[in-house]
Amino acid sequence: MKRKHQVTVVGGGVVGLAVAWRAQARGHEVTLVDPRPARGASWVAGGMLAPVTEAWPGEEEVLTLGEESLRRWPQFAEDLGGCGLSEKGTLVAALDSADLGVLDQLAAYLHSAGREAEKLTSRQLKRREPGLAGSLRGGLAVPGDLSVDNRALLDALRKPLDPIREEVVELGPETVRTTGRTLRGDLVVLAAGAWSARLHPALEHAVRPLKGEILRLRARRTTLGPPAHTVRAYAEGRPIYLVPRAGGELVLGATQYEAGFDEVVTARGVRELLEGAERVFPAIAEYELAETAAGLRAASVDNLPFIGRLPDGVFAATGHHRNGLLMAPITADAVLAALDGTPPPPGVAAADPARLREKESV
Repeated sequence: MKRKHQVTVVGGGVVGLAVAWRAQARGHEVTLVDPRPARGASWVAGGMLAPVTEAWPGEEEVLTLGEESLRRWPQFAEDLGGCGLSEKGTLVAALDSADLGVLDQLAAYLHSAGREAEKLTSRQLKRREPGLAGSLRGGLAVPGDLSVDNRALLDALRKPLDPIREEVVELGPETVRTTGRTLRGDLVVLAAGAWSARLHPALEHAVRPLKGEILRLRARRTTLGPPAHTVRAYAEGRPIYLVPRAGGELVLGATQYEAGFDEVVTARGVRELLEGAERVFPAIAEYELAETAAGLRAASVDNLPFIGRLPDGVFAATGHHRNGLLMAPITADAVLAALDGTPPPPGVAAADPARLREKESV
């Protein structure tokens, strides 16, 4: 019989919630600490589970890890009891010839890596999504991508948990001190996203916040409904995405820039998103603007997350950048493997924080 552990998870975003839920379901005693659980970047995410569409030359380890986690998503969603998982796939569109060149480069890379991506003409794009602009130059179809309703996911993950709503002051491998108490256990998991660097010295210069603004819109009775697929596009070099939701909703994102821990939505960010989206999907101009929000992605120094033990034994589960929702299942499984004393899932070894020390010694 496997030993049951006391696990303290610091951070209640999608990664921390997934870790806590999986560990509790396995019979471990779990304490989750977060002053605002189920909020932050996870609450404003687009919900794309798209390792292939996110792929880029030089980031093969990110692609491998993302694909391994994607394979776990259907079972993860089934175990959770439903969270708006969609298997419609992704269409990627190019607004001008320069954007099309970027997609040609991505397609060539994916084909060389043995991944599936079909090149489409403008006419073929329109046949698959009639609401797309006729002026688009072409695109790609990536059938293997999934998407999830991030807020339904967070609600489902949080339901069986009772988080401690306090700030963390200090943590170690078996101790977490908050503003109100000291917690002790067998393992501390640091899943605090962009704030992880403030909680552990090993991550001080390895994880940083990247601001992203998103909009949530709603089709009206007189407008064309949202696209059936997730639509990603390059609009004069600027990437945007449109992710459909139930009830005629559409998530539009996302800006990305260095702004520290600023979470204010700017007029410039809203304008850029709407202008780009209208040129790709014109009907959006008549949609109701239901919400504006900003979140802080936890970017790592090399775009790989940190999954594994830090020098003092704290288990890092952070730095997932744009892939927090995608990689939540495999990150949770990596923590379970550590608790069981078994090897981590395939692809996780590349995300070991030990690579930070290896780079310093070179």
